[in-house]
Amino acid sequence: MLTLGNIFVLMLLATGAAWLWHNHSLRERALERVKQHCARLDIELLDGNVALKRIGLIKDASGRRRLARVYTFEFTVTGETRHAGTITQFGAHNAQIELAPYPFEAKEPQPSAEVIELSQWRDEHRKRN
Repeated sequence: MLTLGNIFVLMLLATGAAWLWHNHSLRERALERVKQHCARLDIELLDGNVALKRIGLIKDASGRRRLARVYTFEFTVTGETRHAGTITQFGAHNAQIELAPYPFEAKEPQPSAEVIELSQWRDEHRKRN
């Protein structure tokens, strides 16, 4: 027979299961966002996961304190050393991704055109005409 106490316990269990399911989906969103960010910066996400660091009140962009989840992750640039990073989420919205300082190689821009002197160009075109 179902009593009021049994119904209350079932409601608590259902609420706990729903909360865990919701947290899992938020964690998966954070992981996907971190993967995209690492791919954009050409760095490698290590272990392929994010870990919940804390849940607390953090200021958002407008300065209001809101409930936020902070996840940590590790990445590498050279494959030799691990660097830490964090992602902060306000609900399902990503607030920011912070990366620890890391070494990177400066890529030289590809030359878009060959630079020649004007006098050289004139000499070549006078010969053609």
